[in-house]
Amino acid sequence: MQKPGKAYRQRSIGDHQLHPETLMMGYGYDPKLSEGAIKCPIFQTSTFVFDRAEDGKAFFELAYGLREKRPSEEPGLIYSRINNPDLEVLEDRLTLWDDAEAGLVFSSGMAAISTTLFTYMRPGDVIVHSEPVYGGTDFLVHNILPQFGIQPVGFPAGAEDGALETAMEEGERRGRVSALSGGVGSLLSDIGRCGEISRSMGHGKKGRPLVVVDNTMLGPLWQQPLKLGADLAVYSLTKYVGGHSDVIAGGCLGPDEYISAVRGMRTILGTMLDPNSGWLLMRSLETLKIRMTSATKNARRIAEFLSSHARITKVYSLDLNGDDEGPQSLYRRQCSAAGSTFSFEVNGGEAEAFRFLNRLELIKLAVSLGGTESLIEHPATMTHSDIVREKQIELGITPAMVRLSVGIEHPDDLIVDLAQALDAV
Repeated sequence: MQKPGKAYRQRSIGDHQLHPETLMMGYGYDPKLSEGAIKCPIFQTSTFVFDRAEDGKAFFELAYGLREKRPSEEPGLIYSRINNPDLEVLEDRLTLWDDAEAGLVFSSGMAAISTTLFTYMRPGDVIVHSEPVYGGTDFLVHNILPQFGIQPVGFPAGAEDGALETAMEEGERRGRVSALSGGVGSLLSDIGRCGEISRSMGHGKKGRPLVVVDNTMLGPLWQQPLKLGADLAVYSLTKYVGGHSDVIAGGCLGPDEYISAVRGMRTILGTMLDPNSGWLLMRSLETLKIRMTSATKNARRIAEFLSSHARITKVYSLDLNGDDEGPQSLYRRQCSAAGSTFSFEVNGGEAEAFRFLNRLELIKLAVSLGGTESLIEHPATMTHSDIVREKQIELGITPAMVRLSVGIEHPDDLIVDLAQALDAV
């Protein structure tokens, strides 16, 4: 397969800009280059044949950064650790929702996060990050990065009392702050403020920390970090983008100059995605908006049901922040919807939470989120079990908390299942 021309990266008809859900059907792919196949084939190959020795030389010059790309020149196919047609088409399409210049896909969400951080962090650096973050990221930040001389400094997500500024000052006292990271969940980090602080810390892109946002929980539909001031957005594509609980993948999006450096690190670490998984993600992107919209509507109804249930003490939903003007103002400023994953607390502790979880019949007891089916788990003993109990409580992860990822089943059926299980608490 040769590279598709610019016609297959067309984003408009006349003055009309095409929407991402339309572009997902064919952007970046030319059927004529693949025997007329309406869908991009799976290029299950390790290496690619060069027409001429001169082509091989030119392709490697670009891949290894030995020269600048010529006008209209496209990188040639060399080896699937470097590039592959399935991954390149997928990366083109992933940029559309976030309106990013470039994107990369990885073998997992953690591969995307770790490869990105290792690209820009060096021994003696400090990473300033919001808390809580995804459990795997928390382990990376607090247990792996310190082995390489990189120190973490945390600040509570959603705090409005200068906690972010205090954390940045502490980071600068310890060393060079090279990354400012914010995760998203029931508590948001002020991405715009993170960007402002970062850009005030140095002149030139190398003189300030990059703002890296894990946008898995709300993106790419309900929040676009790059438009809010972030430098890079990372994803576990396993979740909503994959959406069928049958593929593990990650992504990183941002300006081409930043992504190019991450691409070089990915090539050497070998953390790229495989072609078959890339093909599965292209399939899933076609229905992403339909699935996320349906699941988000379901989650709103279920959150409202739980918030009025006598056996539920608290619901942590972005939709239901009530009169708390701070979080609500930030939510309205940054997000277009609340997504379909949220946490709540049952009346009691771990025993009551387990009794409730064990009684569910439709909702599956499993980690992960963003699939077509509804999933539920117990963060304190599952996804965040490596965090010591005292720190869990500080972060708001209590023994009574469960996390629910709402799928696209009929919401009435899910409510009946939750109600009968709550009878056991």
